[in-house]
Amino acid sequence: MTDAVTATENPDPPFESVQEVVDALREQGYIADTRLATTVFLLTRLDKPLLLEGPAGVGKTELAKMLALATGRRLLRLQCYEGQDETKALYEWDYGKQLMYTQILREKIGQVVEDAPDLHTAVERIGENESVFFSERFLAPRPLLEAIRSEQPVVLLIDEVDRADEALEAVLLETLGEFQISVPEVGTFTAKQKPYVLLTSNNTRDLAAALKRGCLHLFLDYPAAERELEIVRSKKTGLADALAEELVNVVRGLRELELRKAPSISETIDWARTLAVLGVDELNAQVLSDTVSVVVKYDKDVRKALDALPRLVDPNAAVEEPGHGHGHGHGHGHGHDSDHSHDDGGDVDGRAKRADKDTVGRHGEGAYGTPNYVKGTEKDPGPATPRSVTPGQGSRSFGLGRKRAL
Repeated sequence: MTDAVTATENPDPPFESVQEVVDALREQGYIADTRLATTVFLLTRLDKPLLLEGPAGVGKTELAKMLALATGRRLLRLQCYEGQDETKALYEWDYGKQLMYTQILREKIGQVVEDAPDLHTAVERIGENESVFFSERFLAPRPLLEAIRSEQPVVLLIDEVDRADEALEAVLLETLGEFQISVPEVGTFTAKQKPYVLLTSNNTRDLAAALKRGCLHLFLDYPAAERELEIVRSKKTGLADALAEELVNVVRGLRELELRKAPSISETIDWARTLAVLGVDELNAQVLSDTVSVVVKYDKDVRKALDALPRLVDPNAAVEEPGHGHGHGHGHGHGHDSDHSHDDGGDVDGRAKRADKDTVGRHGEGAYGTPNYVKGTEKDPGPATPRSVTPGQGSRSFGLGRKRAL
């Protein structure tokens, strides 16, 4: 087992100041504020990974791509997922290649063991040469090992690390803490050129404290309206600036709803491009409703968005009160001469009508809970005489005295 060459010094840092970071990313179409640019500047100077946390679609992955372009480095990406094991992140043995070489060298292997006096000796001779089949020739590197072994500096993106199992975090501690990877059959590989490492997390679970402790950290949230508008404009969507500003405000309003997934910045850009392709020259609730599926992807979210869009397009729009301004063809079966007619002698709110309906004795005897009077007596405005109920009637009403069927 041998060790690889230890890490060498990185080449000259690509940025001399935070402002250079802002300018370099802007040239690639990524609009970064000072806080983000400062963190990226430290990433390039401190040789520490950067952990970016925040909701999906705020530009975490895009930052790694644009940093690679701005620095001229190759981008290596490890996409994390549930159930991922270390072999998919570090390396695998190319068993197919090993088998092919074994078949080709079968004759040579036979020569090695042909004069062996017994099986034990033959196995020992083959064991002495097994390192031939467990060498770098048969090692299939995955993103982590590839980043460590790379002769040229790279940007390593470990995307959505919160989706991976916690076991992978232990692997990352060695890889990112010391920029090295141990392969038991071969040795320890140490980076010749330390990569710029960015990890992203959508906060679906808490990451290990040890992993966070070893990283620079930045929480990316949705940008302010001015910066989001600047991002949309920088993408040259084809939508007029005034409409783009209105659209950004609408999207920000949608994010305030309780949606399963809030619209991302990239979806705002897609919506702007969609409206530009349709030749929209005025935003209204109808055109936004027809295209809202560009930014809202779940059925319940769509219904909430459709309800909110008229208000978001025009906050001062008058909203009709329930029960007014509609026709009468909805099953009520009444005409304009019924009790709720709006032509009632100036009493618009119908107080006189309601008072008339509350007149004592308006309903017949026994109606709507009015007291029943003993038959043969005259209706008296004074205290009513309730109808008496015999014990037998009460018993029959509640099923008392009945024999239970056997």
